[in-house]
Amino acid sequence: MFKNRSHSYPDKLYCRQSIFDEMQRRFTQIESAAEEPRVLCIVQDTTNAKTVNERLTLNLPASTTVSKLYEDVAQKAGYVNGTFCLVWASGINTAPLDQADERSLVLSGFEAGKRNFLQLTDKDGDQPQIASDESGTADSSGLDDSSQDRFIGPLPRDGTVGCSSDYSSPSYSYSSILNKSDTGYVGLVNQAMTCYLNSLLQTLFMTPEFRNTLFKWEFEESEEDPVTSIPYQLQRLFVLLQTSKKRAIETTDVTRSFGWDSSEAWQQHDVQELCRVMFDALEQKWKQTEQADLINQLYQGKLKDYVRCLECGYESWRIDTYLDIPLVIRPFGASQAFGSVEEALQAFIQPETLDGPNQYFCERCKKKCDARKGLRFLHFPYLLTLQLKRFDFDYTTMHRIKLNDRMTFPEELDMSPFIDVEDEKSPQTESCTDSGAENEGSCHSDQMSNDFSTDDAVDEGICLDNASSTERVLKPKSSLTFELFSVMVHSGSAAGGHYYACIKSFSDSQWYSFNDQHVSKITQDDIRKTYGGSSGSRGYYSSAFASSTNAYMLMYRLKEPSRNAKFLDVEDFPEHIKRLVHREKESEEQEKRQREIDRNTCKIKLFCMHPVKMMMMENKLEVHKDKTLREATEMAYKLMDVEGVVPLDCCRLVKYDEFHEYLERSYEGEEDMPMGLLLGGVKSSYMFDLLLEIRRPDQKFQAYKPGEVMVKVHVVDLKSETIAAPVSVRAYLNQSITEFKQLIAQATGLCAETMRVVLERCYNDLRLLYVPNKTLKAEGFFRSNKVFVESSDSTDHQATFTESLLWKLLDRHGNTIRLFVSLPEQSPGCLANRTSCPKASADSEDSFDGATGSQRPVEAILEESTEKLKNLSLQQTSSTSDSQKSSEHSDFELIDSPAQESEAPSQPPELENQFPSDERSDSDVNNDRSTSSVDSDILSSSHSSDTLCNADSGPLPLANGLDSHSITSSRRSKAHEGKKETWDTAEEDSGTDSEYDENGKSKAEAQYLYFKAELYSQEEGSGDGQKCLLVHVDKRITLAAFKQDLEPYVGVPSTQFKVFRVYANNQEFESVRLNETLSTFSDENKITIRLGRALKKGEYRVKVYQLLVNEPEPCKFLLDTVFAKGMTVRQSKEELLPQLKDQCKLELSIDRFRLRKKTWKNPGTVFLDYHVYEEDINISSNWEVFLEVLEEPERMKSMSQLAVLTRRWCPSQMKLEPFREVVLESSSVDELKEKLSELSGICLENLEFAKGRGTFPCDISVLEIHQDLDWNPKVSTLNVWPLYICDDGAVIFYRDNTEELMELSEDERNELMKKESSRLLKTGHRVSYSPRKEKALKIYLDGGPTKDPGQD
Repeated sequence: MFKNRSHSYPDKLYCRQSIFDEMQRRFTQIESAAEEPRVLCIVQDTTNAKTVNERLTLNLPASTTVSKLYEDVAQKAGYVNGTFCLVWASGINTAPLDQADERSLVLSGFEAGKRNFLQLTDKDGDQPQIASDESGTADSSGLDDSSQDRFIGPLPRDGTVGCSSDYSSPSYSYSSILNKSDTGYVGLVNQAMTCYLNSLLQTLFMTPEFRNTLFKWEFEESEEDPVTSIPYQLQRLFVLLQTSKKRAIETTDVTRSFGWDSSEAWQQHDVQELCRVMFDALEQKWKQTEQADLINQLYQGKLKDYVRCLECGYESWRIDTYLDIPLVIRPFGASQAFGSVEEALQAFIQPETLDGPNQYFCERCKKKCDARKGLRFLHFPYLLTLQLKRFDFDYTTMHRIKLNDRMTFPEELDMSPFIDVEDEKSPQTESCTDSGAENEGSCHSDQMSNDFSTDDAVDEGICLDNASSTERVLKPKSSLTFELFSVMVHSGSAAGGHYYACIKSFSDSQWYSFNDQHVSKITQDDIRKTYGGSSGSRGYYSSAFASSTNAYMLMYRLKEPSRNAKFLDVEDFPEHIKRLVHREKESEEQEKRQREIDRNTCKIKLFCMHPVKMMMMENKLEVHKDKTLREATEMAYKLMDVEGVVPLDCCRLVKYDEFHEYLERSYEGEEDMPMGLLLGGVKSSYMFDLLLEIRRPDQKFQAYKPGEVMVKVHVVDLKSETIAAPVSVRAYLNQSITEFKQLIAQATGLCAETMRVVLERCYNDLRLLYVPNKTLKAEGFFRSNKVFVESSDSTDHQATFTESLLWKLLDRHGNTIRLFVSLPEQSPGCLANRTSCPKASADSEDSFDGATGSQRPVEAILEESTEKLKNLSLQQTSSTSDSQKSSEHSDFELIDSPAQESEAPSQPPELENQFPSDERSDSDVNNDRSTSSVDSDILSSSHSSDTLCNADSGPLPLANGLDSHSITSSRRSKAHEGKKETWDTAEEDSGTDSEYDENGKSKAEAQYLYFKAELYSQEEGSGDGQKCLLVHVDKRITLAAFKQDLEPYVGVPSTQFKVFRVYANNQEFESVRLNETLSTFSDENKITIRLGRALKKGEYRVKVYQLLVNEPEPCKFLLDTVFAKGMTVRQSKEELLPQLKDQCKLELSIDRFRLRKKTWKNPGTVFLDYHVYEEDINISSNWEVFLEVLEEPERMKSMSQLAVLTRRWCPSQMKLEPFREVVLESSSVDELKEKLSELSGICLENLEFAKGRGTFPCDISVLEIHQDLDWNPKVSTLNVWPLYICDDGAVIFYRDNTEELMELSEDERNELMKKESSRLLKTGHRVSYSPRKEKALKIYLDGGPTKDPGQD
């Protein structure tokens, strides 16, 4: 024996040395592999429409060969290697990679460290062959662990699945769900957020007792619709999970039977809640069947809720049933969590002593006594469900949190220590009365009698006959041993996450991870990883928003061989299940055949210009790849609805490019060629389309050859200034311009010698083709092109192209749009008749001097200064304007403004011959801008201000004796100098623009832009007097010039009407930026003209709201008005007075109301009368302002003052007094307290205050205000933390700290809570915190929710 040992000793040393050498060699390989550069390959599968958006990603060593790349791609895509090709996605090299190439990826053109994009394509026009499935059955065992992809947990973000050398995209392709997992089990597809559903369904499927009983139930189609039958859809799903060869199957039929729509797939719910709701639904569906009591038989347990008097032993109790046991992870207020399920179970049944104020009234003692209250388990279900309550609520942060503390759970759980534990042996008297105690968690409350049935007497663990506790006999301990078989895991936080299930198969005792469509083997170590917990010490609720992976629901099965069932084999299925399996197999085969058809069907867009409808029709042509072009043409002929309209022989299919409207080629002589070859194989998408071309019977089809380009030729007639419809011509890129002109001459009949050809390469890019020998390619021709040709004897061709009439005509053509303009229903007539005053003269100017200037209407002041400035500017530029008009008269006919005629019509022109021409340029604008006064029906308000610019008066005296800022002297000097006309002091764009340029003349005169208008009538929806214009206008025209062109048709000056652009759904928005062009408009846009004064530069439309601080709704809209830059607050108040009287029936004195800043609903800075808009007060478009009526004269005189709104809280009366304003001279807290003390009579030492929270009026419940506000902050000034009161309008609550809080009974508190809830809800303030509204989980037994909108 010793000899043999001595001989074996060197052998062991040799073996150890060999192992060491082998390990060293492998480490060396790993180190070298780590140093080797890697090639990232991203492969797009273009062979199928359902996989074209998927990407396969492989990260391979640079030494990998091309042939190995093919193998890896085949494995990842699920295809047979050799049935597909790989090509570069860039398109530079379209030849496929050689599958037999043994060169490395780097030598084959791949770049290490970068992304290399490839496309997986058909081989020889055939779809790739899907790899066959040889995985076995769902309950197969004995699989080699090394061949399994071990996977547990949610899909990693980068897609890694335990392999560092290559990884795939986490999004699965359609082909990946066609092959069953190597485990033999089938996954479930996640619809969106249905992982919780998938986890529960897989657990129920892997429960033999539930699956077998479900299979025994037979569906009666005559009694119920199969679509809405929950048990039938579950039965179908389980059949597919056991027999399907797919990797994963859909759950949409099951959720449809729940009555859910697609939106439910985007709602994540709690898996325990789903379990309860689904079991309730099954119980309802199984009523009056053999399965009616299935849920109770498998999952229901019983417990006793008792209260026992400690003096006499009298016990009051009730029996409750439960489907799961909720176990607390960490008791409320505790710093340590329970370490195991056993500890949590012990705490669940731990009794509580009721003493002191919580004493129990004993029925026997007839007094309050100390008592013991608790729970006792009476019966455990066959399938025990434990819910670990990981979701809690943090009352500090008012957020839901997840507790990730570690809690262990055994693989075998002995429940005998937790059943009917007697804590004392005193005699007891049991009474079946409702103790009123509320059960914890999800236990049912089921009032039962004191006598138990005989079935209860033989339940596991306890005899429930009416014997004393000493006579109760427990079953052997082994009968209460439960075996863990399912762990439903939650990964994430309380805000959201992912569920998956770890389930042990009772067939082979192997653990598997069921993670949606992925099923993989796992080990016991993976189960232990779901205990939870993290390193480091943590305080209470420190893991509130942490994301972790841990067990949430556990399912155990009682270890009892006589009851433990096995799964039914396929041959043992009931007959109705066998028929169902047969139907599902036929359906799967049909789906497979359909997939095969789809793989061989070419699907391509088809177009046709319908000869009757005269519009381009679009459809999708689906044709088998073996069908010939002749057969495909006949299919397209019927598809495009031209059968019977034109003969079939007048139609043909041609290759077409929709984007460029280009006919690429025709297929002469290829009528019998298969479509698969003709289109380049079956593809998910094609880079071209097909067009069903139709000819007249007397025509012949033109041959379209590859390499030709399509040219649309427009013939231009300079005399009539018209451009004809296009004529299509096909040319070659290598043709010269001379040859191209000859080709156009043949098509149009024009003379080639005098022909001018202009190419429009892109929008407004016109290029004259004048080099005879230059090719079309060199000139920039592409697939589809547009050219304009002109051939005449005029001298226009001698002018420079950009100065020629041809260029101007084409430029006008390219920029002209057609607009539909709706005029006001009753046009008030020509602007000459709307003018009530002549232009202002020097004499009239003098009349405005003196103290009465401040009393003049602002509009009169503004209009007069405008006229003076315009007249002065026009005198300086008249010679230039006249010369420009004469030089351009040949191109654009001009008309005189109707306002300048001695007799103008009172209505817009009805016929074109009322004017010398319909066309007018922007040079012919109305220079008579005399609009010092207009009728009241034109103005939007009685005294709308353009701006305050009293041209010759001094500073305006204000009521408070202060002078306004001088805004007139600089403008007056500028006007007399003839410089830039403006009534603004700033250059920036204020939202509206001036209608005049820097030289003071109308901006419409700066360019000559096309405008043509003609009247037309609306056929529908037009009322009496409604007129419409069809306007052709150059979209480079400014809005100001466009409005001036419309003046003759509207009948009022452009300043007296507004332009509204009409969008979809007839939404209208006013266009106010006069300097902007119509470039954002397009053909067929609609415009509505409305009477009313339009804004000018420096003016802003303002919404005025009334501030009612003590009303339930403190913000009330009054009216819209106009404020101008440079206007003082007092002047705007003067303008508001008549408007308030006319529109709001408010008669106010100017000193008894104020204007103040409005921010949302919060009142802000009080505007003082001498403040100037845009100098002291920033103003913007659609500005909002508060108007506050004062009960006494204004107390705010200076910006150094601070106005706060105060409200007294009276705790003894539980009420808040009305708001009262306090004006402070400084930001001192002492001054605030003194003012509040004077106001309320509270002693200074007893006065406390707090700042209101939220939006005005800072509403808060009277039940919360006494404790929730930050009373008496330790600060000396108001403008520091935590108050930050730096502006007017802050809300301050104050109280007397000696005043006691009213004591309320429970009924009074509840009544007050209801009133406060109603009050706060009406004001839009939340009563309690609600972080997010969660949709309740419901299963509808009738197939869908009711349509009652009021039902929750």
